[in-house]
Amino acid sequence: MIDAEGVVLGRLATIVANRLRGKHKATFTPHMDMGDNVIVINADKVQMTGNKRADKRYYWHTGHPGGIKFRTAGQVLEGAHPERVVMKAVERMITRNKLGRQQMTHLRVYAGAAHPHEAQSPEVLDVKSMNPKNTRSA
Repeated sequence: MIDAEGVVLGRLATIVANRLRGKHKATFTPHMDMGDNVIVINADKVQMTGNKRADKRYYWHTGHPGGIKFRTAGQVLEGAHPERVVMKAVERMITRNKLGRQQMTHLRVYAGAAHPHEAQSPEVLDVKSMNPKNTRSA
């Protein structure tokens, strides 16, 4: 379980991606799903460096001519599903194949501090204390 409050998005995503792939284990095998399940809470309080909150864009296409649309990272974080910013950052660091899609099913991201996985007694991974560059004040 990782608390994303005040943590820089890219640094959080690399740590989560490594945990999902299992690269932190001595038994890591590139073609197998050896990773852990990861729970990220407070995804709406994740930080970004520079002007990324205003400049970073998430594009999609409607399928109609001229139908390309975008939202900025700030709009997504303030919208109904702020956890999608963390999901997309991690997804783009995982391999784009069957294995990557299987590994992404082990990621659960929640916008607030509440999550329904207390019964599994998840270990808390303190990302803030790993490196001083991992945090950014609001």
